[in-house]
Amino acid sequence: MLTLLLASFVTFFVAIDPVAMAPMFGTMTTSMTPEWRRKMAFKSIAIASGILLAFAFGGAWLLDQLHVSIDAFRIAGGILLFLIAVDMLFEKRSERRDERAEKVAAEQAKHPGHQDDISVFPLAIPLISGPGAIASIMLYFSQHEDLPSRAMILLGAGANLALCLIAFLLAGPLSRFMGQTVAAMITRIFGILLAALAAQFVVDGIRNAFGIGG
Repeated sequence: MLTLLLASFVTFFVAIDPVAMAPMFGTMTTSMTPEWRRKMAFKSIAIASGILLAFAFGGAWLLDQLHVSIDAFRIAGGILLFLIAVDMLFEKRSERRDERAEKVAAEQAKHPGHQDDISVFPLAIPLISGPGAIASIMLYFSQHEDLPSRAMILLGAGANLALCLIAFLLAGPLSRFMGQTVAAMITRIFGILLAALAAQFVVDGIRNAFGIGG
């Protein structure tokens, strides 16, 4: 159980990337009042949690309606997570997220008296519960159908959502404390771990799909 908890935590840590959330949230909410920032933080986490839970418990039904086998999804999901890991290793993903945050901040600056609701887009979707996080929770739930295992998976995801909330609420101090170097180092370490986990998803999917033993 502990192994599953650690594996799911690492997967969601890279898929959600709470380390990158602090500077990103700070950039997007520069012109907002502290009260509005807190509201956006809590609301976005609540919405993202609902989205992940919906795909966790409804993902199998959705795949069945689309006539997609679990093994095919494992292979596709593993490839997607591997690409995300490669992106993180070369910082391409961080660059895209920073660009998105800067665009939101620029729009906010054009209307100084107006505070946009950014909790749904771009925070909840796609920054928190993006394709990587959704694929991850569906993959883990497809592999573990017993209640204790699923509880560990949800705990791993929930821990990362909690880290995101902390990153949002302490965006300024965290950004100054960590700096770009520390954040990049953490991201790359977990990116390597995700690449290995993603490869295992693909291997398991191929083995089951083609009936390969071992």
